Amino acid sequence: MHENPVEQHHKSPIAGRRLGIAADHGGFALKTLIAAVLRQRNLDVVDFGAPELDPDDDYPDFVLPLARAVARGEVARGIAVCGSGVGACVAANKVPGVRAALITDGFSAHQGVEDDDMNILCLGGRVTGEALALELVNSFLNAEFKSSERYQRRLDKVAAAEVAR
Repeated sequence: MHENPVEQHHKSPIAGRRLGIAADHGGFALKTLIAAVLRQRNLDVVDFGAPELDPDDDYPDFVLPLARAVARGEVARGIAVCGSGVGACVAANKVPGVRAALITDGFSAHQGVEDDDMNILCLGGRVTGEALALELVNSFLNAEFKSSERYQRRLDKVAAAEVAR
């Protein structure tokens, strides 16, 4: 079994809240690992698929339902995985209210939440190792939006751009 590097060092902002996770065939193995580790932490994880490894599936079929659930508040945050993470990120950001980012380093994993209220973490199942992925998930889930005036001002500008589409 894998060591569990996803640890809570303090009360997590997502404690007691539902999380969503989704992946296509390129992220299926990493999604399965992350979901198992989060469930070991007694977190409520909603799996938006893929339900099984299918090399012919398409990431939008799983990532868009996850993104809609995040935007509606049905899950507090989401994790989307495809082969590179790029497609999952592009698809998730098509849903108004979603702020998804492809993350490859620990600083961005928490800073994206703290400054930009990132609500979906995107990972590349074919390019992100298991240990790093679990570290990034931990940083993402334990971060909180700072909600200072300047960060909120920026988010308001982003939300206005979504409406102006």
